[in-house]
Parts: sequence; C-alpha cells; structure tokens
Amino acid sequence: MSNTIGNNLLHQSLLSPTVLEHQSRSNTSTSVWGNSFLQPQAYSLTHRAPISTDFWGRRVSLQKNKLQMGKMCTILRSVKAVLAADPSSMQMEKFRLDEKVELQVDVGLPTSGSGSVVNIQVTSSSDSILLHWGTIKKRQDKWSLPRCRPVGTMVYKNKALRSPFVKSGANASLSLEIDDPAIEALEFLIYDEAHNKWYKYNGGNFHVNLPKKEFTTPNISVPEDLVQIQAFLRWERKGKQMYTPEQEKEEYEAARMELLEEVARGASVQDLRAKLTSKNAASESKEQFVSESTSNIPDKEKDNHRKNIQSKVPKKQAPKTNLSYEKVQRKKRDIMLLLTKFKPESIKENIFPSPEVLSPIKQFSMDKEAHIDVPIMNKKIYKLGDKELLVLVAKSSGKTKVYLATDLPDPVILHWALSKNAGEWTAPPSTIMPPDSVSLDKAVQTNFTTSSVNNQPHKIQSLEIEVEDENFVGMPFVLLCGGNWIKNSGSDFYVEFKTRPAKVQKDAGDGEGTSKFLLDKIAELESEAQKSFMHRFNIAADLMEQAASAGEVGLAGILVWMRYMATRQLIWNKNYNVKPREISKAQDRLTDLLQNVYKSYPRYREIIRMIMLTVGRGGEGDVGQRIRDEILVIQRNNDCKGGLMEEWHQKLHNNTSPDDVVICQALMDYIKSDFDMSVYWKTLNDNGITKERLLSYDRAIHSEPKFRGDQKDGLLRDLGHYMRTLKAVHSGADLESAIANCLGYKDEGQGFMVGVQINPVEGLPAGFPELLQFVMNHIEDRNVEALLEGLLEARQELRPLLSQSNNRLKDILFLDIALDSAVRTAVERGYEELNNASPEKIMYFISLVAENLALSVSDNEDLLYCLKGWNLGRSMFKSRDEHWALFAKSVLDRTRLSLASKAEAYHQLLQPSAEYLGTLLGVDQGAVDIFTEEIIRAGSAASLSSLLNRLDPVLRRTANLGSWQVISPVEVVGYVVVVDQLLSVQNKSYSRPTILVAKSVKGEEEIPDGAVAVLTPDMPDVLSHVSVRARNSKVCFATCFDPNILADIEAHEGKLLCLKPTSADVVYSEMKDDGLVSSANSNETSSTPSLSLERKQFSGRYAISSEEFTNELVGAKSRNIAHLKGKVLSWVNIPISVALPFGTFEAVLSDNLNQVVAEKLLVLKKKLYEGHSSFLGEIRNTVLELSAPPQLIKELKEKMQSSGMPWPGDEGAERWEQAWMAIKKVWASKWNERAYFSTRKVKLDHDCLCMAVLVQEIINADYAFVIHTTNPSSGDSSEIYAEVVKGLGETLVGAYPGRALSFICKKNDLKSPQILGYPSKPIGLFIRQSIIFRSDSNGEDLEGYAGAGLYDSVPMDEEDQVVLDYSSDALMVDGDFRHSILSSIAVAGNAIEELYGSPQDIEGVVKDGKIYVVQTRPQM
Repeated sequence: MSNTIGNNLLHQSLLSPTVLEHQSRSNTSTSVWGNSFLQPQAYSLTHRAPISTDFWGRRVSLQKNKLQMGKMCTILRSVKAVLAADPSSMQMEKFRLDEKVELQVDVGLPTSGSGSVVNIQVTSSSDSILLHWGTIKKRQDKWSLPRCRPVGTMVYKNKALRSPFVKSGANASLSLEIDDPAIEALEFLIYDEAHNKWYKYNGGNFHVNLPKKEFTTPNISVPEDLVQIQAFLRWERKGKQMYTPEQEKEEYEAARMELLEEVARGASVQDLRAKLTSKNAASESKEQFVSESTSNIPDKEKDNHRKNIQSKVPKKQAPKTNLSYEKVQRKKRDIMLLLTKFKPESIKENIFPSPEVLSPIKQFSMDKEAHIDVPIMNKKIYKLGDKELLVLVAKSSGKTKVYLATDLPDPVILHWALSKNAGEWTAPPSTIMPPDSVSLDKAVQTNFTTSSVNNQPHKIQSLEIEVEDENFVGMPFVLLCGGNWIKNSGSDFYVEFKTRPAKVQKDAGDGEGTSKFLLDKIAELESEAQKSFMHRFNIAADLMEQAASAGEVGLAGILVWMRYMATRQLIWNKNYNVKPREISKAQDRLTDLLQNVYKSYPRYREIIRMIMLTVGRGGEGDVGQRIRDEILVIQRNNDCKGGLMEEWHQKLHNNTSPDDVVICQALMDYIKSDFDMSVYWKTLNDNGITKERLLSYDRAIHSEPKFRGDQKDGLLRDLGHYMRTLKAVHSGADLESAIANCLGYKDEGQGFMVGVQINPVEGLPAGFPELLQFVMNHIEDRNVEALLEGLLEARQELRPLLSQSNNRLKDILFLDIALDSAVRTAVERGYEELNNASPEKIMYFISLVAENLALSVSDNEDLLYCLKGWNLGRSMFKSRDEHWALFAKSVLDRTRLSLASKAEAYHQLLQPSAEYLGTLLGVDQGAVDIFTEEIIRAGSAASLSSLLNRLDPVLRRTANLGSWQVISPVEVVGYVVVVDQLLSVQNKSYSRPTILVAKSVKGEEEIPDGAVAVLTPDMPDVLSHVSVRARNSKVCFATCFDPNILADIEAHEGKLLCLKPTSADVVYSEMKDDGLVSSANSNETSSTPSLSLERKQFSGRYAISSEEFTNELVGAKSRNIAHLKGKVLSWVNIPISVALPFGTFEAVLSDNLNQVVAEKLLVLKKKLYEGHSSFLGEIRNTVLELSAPPQLIKELKEKMQSSGMPWPGDEGAERWEQAWMAIKKVWASKWNERAYFSTRKVKLDHDCLCMAVLVQEIINADYAFVIHTTNPSSGDSSEIYAEVVKGLGETLVGAYPGRALSFICKKNDLKSPQILGYPSKPIGLFIRQSIIFRSDSNGEDLEGYAGAGLYDSVPMDEEDQVVLDYSSDALMVDGDFRHSILSSIAVAGNAIEELYGSPQDIEGVVKDGKIYVVQTRPQM
C-alpha cells in the first residue's frame, strides 16, 4: 500500500532524528495539513455533559520495564512526512506505522470563535495507546502545554502531555482542540504502553502545522470593554481555569482576535455589543452546568481567582450581571402549602410484640448457656435453609470449649481443623479429637450425636470439642450431611476462639420506649453485620419490614443502629473481603426499601430522611465497581503505584467505607497546600481519622503521602473525579453527585473499567436545571444571601415531587437532603456577613432557615406560623412600626419554644433506643449520652438557634427590654443551687436559704421550702400560678434573657449571693459567709403558725342558685361572681352560675350507693396519713368510682334549668355521665400532689378542706385575660397590669409554654394601654358550647395560704388544642381593634376594683368584642 494519500507530497527531513525527552522541536518532523471540516464526534473529550462525571480511564499496564526517555527502540514502520498540497481538499492522511498499526490524522479548519480540532485515530489491537504530545508557539522551539486537554490527560515531568485514546473495537481515537491562536503546530509521538513501544517519524516527532483562516484586519479597533467581556466568556467556556499573568495576556489577545475576525466578516461594533451583553450570552457561552476543571482549582484560590477574572471587565458594563443572573426571582407561594400535620403517635405502642417462639436450636442454646459457668466468648446461629446451626465458644483456665448443635434431620459429620492463623487448616492433635473421629490430611471428621430438647419431639444433633493449646485462634469447618457439603454462603465456616472481652456495661434495662424486640434482634445480628458494610446493609434491609410495622419507634431503632455505624461506634469490617459494587448494591437495596416506606407512610418521612442520610446513596454495581477501577487509573496516570497509594488501593479493594471520602479529601488538601503534611493530618483528624484508625483497617495504611511537584495537576484532577465516585456511593448529602443523579450523566469506561449511564429523573420542573446551575455557580460565595434564596427555591420546586409516586423518588430525596445540607453550610459561612447587618437582614436570614427547617420536618405547623410571624416582623420593620422589635421578640421566643419542642420530641423518640441498643452493643457511654444532642446539632435547627441568639440582644436593646423580667421583686440572700427543672425539686426542703437557678419553669410548680429566689431562662407568665405563689411567699422570681449573665450566676453555684431586684433588673453580688445561720430560713418556716380551716357541713341541698351563695355554702370564687351581678358596668357580662355546695362530696360518699367506695377510700386515706404519698393517685381514681344519688341529679337539673342553663342530660344519658365525671374530677383534685403537699407545708388539716363546685356555662372565647389591678412586678397601685391569650384562659394560668400579650394602663388614663410584650404561646385552647365545673374550696383564698389554682376546674368536654397564627390575628395587626379591646379590659378591671375597694385578681374572656368576667378574687 502506498504511503502517498491523495495529492500529498512526501518529504524526508535531512536533520538528525534524535529527540531528547521527546520535547525539543526538530525540523525532521512529519507535517500534516488536514482537511478543513470538523469531523463530528460521538463524545467530545474536552467538553462535558451536564453534571458529567466523565472519567476516561485506561487499562493498567503490567509492563514494569519502561523505556528510558531519549533511548530508541526498534520499530517496524514505513512513515514519510506529509505536506498538504491543497488544504481545502478535505482529505484524511493515513500512515502505516507497522504491519498491524495504522495512523490517521485529520485537521479541521478553525471557524469564528473556535480553534483547530485535530482528530487522531490509531488502528491497533493494543488497549493502551497513549498520545505523547505538546504544541509549538510562535517564535518558540520548546513544547508548550496547552490548557485545553482531553479528559484523563496527565502531565509528564512538566515537559509533555500524555492523553489516553478511546478504544472502540480495533480503533483508538482522540480529539484535540487547539484554541490558542498563538499555537502554530502540534507535535506528538504514539506510545503503546502495554508493549513498551514508541511510534515515531524516523526517530523524530510527528509535526502537524495548524491551519489559520486568513482574514484582512479592518482599519478599525474593537472597544476594550468588549474584548474584556469576550475574554470573560472564553474563561467561563474553558471551565474557569487558573491563569498565570502570562496566560491572562494570551487569553486577552485571543479574545481580541476572535472579535476582529467577526468584524472582518461584516459584523459592526454595535452588533458585537448587542450579542455580548444580551441576557442569553451566559447560557450560550458557558460549559454544561458543572465545569470539570472547576474541581481542579484549589478551594482557597477560587474566590481570588473569580475576583481576578471579574476584574477584567469594567464595573460600568456589569457583564457578570448580564451573563449570570445574581439573584433568584422567588415565586410567591402560600406558606401553608408546606404544612404537614399528623396526630401524635404513642411512643409506647408496638413496643412488645408477641413473645418469640424459640426454635429448637435457640432452646438448646438457652439450656446450654444456663449450665455453662465460664465466660462465653462467641456465639453464632447460622441459618441452614429452614434449619439452624449453633456454634458456642466458652473459655476458662487456658481451655477453649466449642459447642456445636444443629436440627438437620439427616446424620451430620463435622469436617474440621484448627487455625494458628485465622482461616488456615491445620490438623488437630490426636489428644483433643473426640471419640470415633477420623484423621485426614490437615483435617478431622467427627460425627454429631443425637439428643432431644426438654422431651420435645425435635431431635438435636450436637458435638463438643475441647482445645487446650492456646496457640490455636480458631476453628474452620464444613458439614457433611446426606452426601452434600454444607458451607457458609459458599465459604468455610470459621469460629474465633479469641474475641475482644466484653466491655463492662450497665444493665440495658427493660427497653421501655423502644421496639425492644427489634433492638434485641439487631444486637443478635451485630457480629454478622461487622463483617462488612454489605452484610450490615443487607441485614438492615431484612429488618425494614419489621421496623416499619413497629411504627416510629421501630424506625428509630434502625436510625440509631445506622448512626452508631456512621459515627464509627461499630466495627465496619472484620476479616472479610467484599467488592465495592457489592456494598453499593446492598446500599441500593436498603435505600429502595426506605424509599418505599417514605412513600407508604408519610408520617415517618422525617425519620426516613435521617436514616437515608446515615446510609448514603449506594447505586447499582457499576457505580460501586468504579471505586476499584478508578484508583488503578489514578495510580497509573500519575505514576504513583507505591507507598500510601498502594496501601489505600489495597484497602479500597478489600472494603471501601466512608473513611475513603475523608482520605481522598485529605490527599487533595495536602497537594493543594504544596505538600504540607500537617494539612493532610489536620483533614484526617478533623474528621475523626487518627493514625491508629488507619492502622486498624484490615488492609492497614502505614505510609504518609509522598508526591512529586510534577504530579500535582494530574493528581488534583483525578482525585477530584474520584471524590465524586466515592461520594456517589457513600454520601447522602453531597450536592454535586445528587444533582448529577437527578439530571443524568454518562461516564464511559475504557478497557477494564465499567461504564455508568444515569438517565434524568422524569417530571422535573421547567427551569429546574438552570436553577441548580445558579446554585452551583454560587455555592462558594462569601455573601450567601443569593445562594440561600436559590437553595430554598430549588427545595420548594422539588417538594411536590417528594409526595408523588416516582421510581426515582430516592434520587429526588437525596437531592433534597443535599440541598438542605447546603443551606446549613451556607448559613454557617454567612455568619460573618451578619456581623454588621441590619435587624431586617438577620430576620430575613432567620426566615430562610426557618423555611428550610419546615421543608425538612414533619408536624411543622408551629414552625410555619413562626415563619409567617418573621415575615410580619420584617414588614413592621420596613414600615417603621414602633412595635416591630417587641413583636419580633415574641416571634423569636416562640421560635425558640418550637425548637425546644422539636428537641424534646427527638429525645423522647431516639434516646431510649440509643441507650438500650448502645448498652447491648457496648457503645462508648459518652456517645450514648449525647446521641440525641448530636442529631440535633447536626441539623438546621442548630443553625436557626444560632441566628436567634444573634438577634435576641438586638431586639432587647431596641425594645428597651433589658436582660431581666422581674416577676416578684424581693431582695434576698442565699446559696446558689442549679437544677434542670423546678418541678423536680418542688417538694424538696432546703436547710439553708437557697437561690434556685432552674432551666425549666412551666408555670404550675410549687416553690420549695427554703428557696428564697427562683431565676430561670424560661418564660412563665407574670400571672401564672407559680408567679402568684412566688409573690405571695415573698420569693424573688425573675426571668433572665441573657445567657451570659445566667451562666455567670450558675458559676457561683454553692456560693452566697445577694440579689437586689428592681422592676426591670437584678443586681447580684457575692457575699462572704460571715455567720449567716444556715437554718435561719428553716427555723422561720418552722415557727410559722399552722393555719386552721373550719370544716363545712352539708346543708341538705345538693345544688343551689347564685342567689343562694353564702359563706357557709360556697367559697369566695362563687360568692364574688354573684356579687358582681347587677353592680358592674352594664357592658361587662357575667355568666350564669349555680353550685354544688360544701359537704356535697361527703354526702355522696356516705350514700348507700357508694358504701364500697367509702370503705376503700377510708383505707387509702389512712395509708396516706401514715406518710405513703404514693397512694394519692389511687385515692383520686377511687373518687371517680362514685355514683350520683338520684336526688343530686334531680336538684342539679332543676337549678340549672331554672337559671337558664342547659341541662346536659337533655342531650342523652352519655352527656350527663360526662358532666358527672367532670364533677368528680373536681372533687378528686383535693388529692393532687401539688395541693396535698401545699397543705402540709402550712400545717393545714387536709380533712378540713371542703370543696364546693361552681357550675358555669362556657363562653367559647376569642380571647381570655387576667387582670391585676395593682402592677404585681412594681407594686405600683396607680397602674393596671393585664395579660391576654387567644382562646381559653387555661393556657395563661396553666403550664402552657410561651408568654401572653401583656400591657399596663394608668388608672388616670384608661384609654391609653401600653404594650409590654406580644404573645409567644404556640397553643390556644378552644371548646364547643359547653359547661365548666370550677373548684371552689374553703382554702383557696385563705390568708397565708396561696390556694388559688391548686385545684382543678374541669370542662364537660375536652378542649381542642389549636396551633396559633398571630400573623393574621386582629389583636396583632389591627391597631384600632387592639386599642379598643385592651382599653375595655382595663376599664372593666378598674371598675371591679372600685366596686370591691381593694386590688383584684380578675379572670375574663372576650367574645365577639364583648367583655365577660368569669371570676374575681382579692389580689394576693
């Protein structure tokens, strides 16, 4: 075959063919002028598909002798230089390099805005053809290394490039794009790595002169601003690479040449400007979505590089704004469309399934273990189809005893040996062989013997072997049964003799609050799960059905187990070699099942997200297999086959794990830092990987990285690719790989490497890829506001797909998890941006993070109303509303309560399982104790809490709130004691004056004896029960809003402090213990005279009307409400009332109907008075067993109907039973713990306490209020203090979290109420038209005994708890309405005080703008 193709002229150089390092330019080169068209390619090696993970690897060569560069080898060829006589002839040039190898070269003529494309094809049977090449620039002889390179290209000694060909059948092809106009020629050689053979031209380089399209430069210049924009476009098109100053100049001139070329073809400057500044320029110019080369830029340099590139374009042109929009235009949405709401699920349901029916082998094992009195070192039950095999190892005094048992029906022979090194077969000594054993080569065969279990019909075959030699570490074996060999999943069984001694553990307890049966099963299977991730994920998949059927607690068990794994509390791999593709396949199976639970059980979606985050994405085998393949490519491409890289390679082949992501990152950080070893170790250690952990792998990593400078670029590029593969398998929250999985990508494999093709998820919203592109373009911005908006918009767009049926749901879910994680990362990076930000901007960030949290959690109604509150707060700030800071503070307090509620829910759900399973598995106690805390700290809630902490002091300053709210201003001296909950110490007696710092105060607690002060960060209402009792008992009570102040007081624990409160501050100072008598307070208490009550007698009437209320028949509550009728202002409404008078309870108890109840109650009360307070609950339950005498029913019905109240029995017998139960609950509250201990403290005879019942019709209120006609905080009698809540007043006086709306009003200006605080209570109580039965004891208003609120008022119907939305409530948003209602409350309070002539404590409601007063009493 002729070497002449077409019109080519053959040319032989006369110069020496020797080329040193294959780099110096030689005049003895082969020149090729190719045809002028660009041949289309199936795949471009220099451009990437959207979110591509292209990694073109090459087959690893086993050839170890490498040809020394500069030496010649004999090559059979007949090659002659080629010059193209006609550049426009569009013909290919072919050369035969030897008998079986042919070279084809084709050069495409450049067009406007593009460079030359050189297509090279080699026909060869070899799988490892490389192009060794460089380029020649004007007036230079040495090779230059262009920036635009095919994927997989490595730099050889900083002097040449080596690019792999893409093999397809017998052909290997490669495309080179030369876009630098300064490059005149390409020079190359062909290297067959597998055969260590060079293909040259007579010992020299092939030389390809690159064609230039001729044009006449017009006599005009292109404006510099357009050149700068064009240079910027080129930079973006090439993947935003790092440029040296020299390269920047080259790029700038290349951009100018491209524009001049356009002008030469007739374009005007105006045309160029319109084109370059159009809105679509960016999308047309950029590479597909994520630039491959971006990953090659060291993180620390990216920001600076971005600034350098941007600086090329004058600000007045704002090209970046035109090329890439700077902010996402967020769609307007109804926030409540995000609502997810489920009825609470009992934590204790589905905990204990039916007792497990023990299999014969498990029964045998239990019996055997009961008779073994030495430590059991190992236990394993293997499944043999529907039969089982037990292996039990016990050890004592240097002897190891192995017990084996099986329920296989046919006779079984044990074929066994011993091991001095794990897994090896060594013939056992004859002295330890059981009788009738047969010795074979390196093995022994022993028959099992048959027995029965506890006279059951099942027959068990068993065998015992005793080994005295401690040099043996284990026993390999197989079974022979019915002529068949039985193995362990195709491998030998192996039992270890030496296992790690069990940690000393606390008792696991009874597993209350957990799915105990599931956790016990997990603990039983943990030894199998430790073999590898494949085993663990498959076991978890097998348990998923059981976990889902157990409900939320079952899934909590899976989450706890997987998180213990993810945080390295459990063994990841134990002497088991597993392929990465097997791990990823097991992950894929587990995540498929999790996806199904997510679809089928919407209420469990939050916990499923958390499980998926710990498990990672996984994928079909091809993705996992690339972990093994690509590490080989990295080693070969970068000439780094020894040391750490080989050790890591061996670990990866044996068992890849999430640690590999960290190792890969540590290597990249090390390389980017110019090989600073401390950086390598810092990355490892910061992520929990120590030197000891590296050494603990089955394939240990001993070495530190050692790379050469010339390997830097190639390693960064290849490790960047590899990181994506690792994260695709191991990470559930990696954004780039999550995007790739949803938008689709294709990775070709070469040689031994597998390929990957992921199709796009169907049904993605229009414009969604562009939105994700915006996110990725801004993912590392310092100013994160635009990024947060983009991330949130992406999550909102994705949300509808998460509730739809889609076979790719888990890919969508992993993308949403990754976007959520990116929000948290961005917020933490954005803290610096908020240092000098306005309150409005901080509120905006809070609203974004609250939105992000609402998108991630279930039962998010309260959080959504917080979000609406933040939006209203920002609106008030912008409109300069004088109350904006007060309102924002209330929203902040509510948001904190919401976060605390979520944390408590997590703790109740997860911590019991964490403690029970952690104990069973021997997890470090520290990790168990903080399990739930770490879950919370890792989520968006922690970011939101940090932002709230930033805003809180700003709001307090603006609203002049100070650091304290003083509820009871009493100057005291006492010793500091810190407690978690006031409730936990309310019945305690302190022997010396004590200042309690209580982290939690709900509102209904008692103040313990000896306590002189209670300080708390909690927010009980000023008019709550505990607040009233603190004032009545002259105890200092205050809320501290500043955590630093509170922490300082806590640091004084055990020391003596003096507190001097004012109405808005608390001044404290340490005092010396100079003779303060520790018992002074207790002596004072003990000297307090006991109180006495007159026992009330039954009047003979079961029911009375309000006109009959007297001191002998009812308490002050009933008398006061009756006194108001007809005397208060006409527009103040008083509800209709009747009562069951004093003595009614005792009369009912003495009725013959209730003789049994009376006798039982007498016994219980006797035990109570003997000091057994545990019987209080039983007494209350006994009271509820009372039957109603017919006369009581008759009289109560008559009084209610004659007073104008509806009779419950008219609606049916069931309604009367509801009313009767409510009455009994009021009576029973005489024996609630709080009330009983209160009477004991003041030495009040509990038997003398009598309980009347006030019956009133419930007003289904819009708002409820409490008024103190003298300000309780300041003692100022000239002003009224009041609090208002939505719904019923029980949320105000009871133990409901959050604050009410509070205001004061001067009595001489009742039309000018002053707001002190807006409401933060998340819950309101609402009820149907009904009747309430109020406690009215003879001790509630006894002087010296704060009995008010100790006893229960019970409505006939249950209240509905409603999550409140203040953002649309008239009392918050309508100033006129608010002024009218608050003024009316103040006027009513003042009128009632004037009526009684003393300060009053008044309760009432607002319905349809009307004021109702339901009770009043003297203010204590």
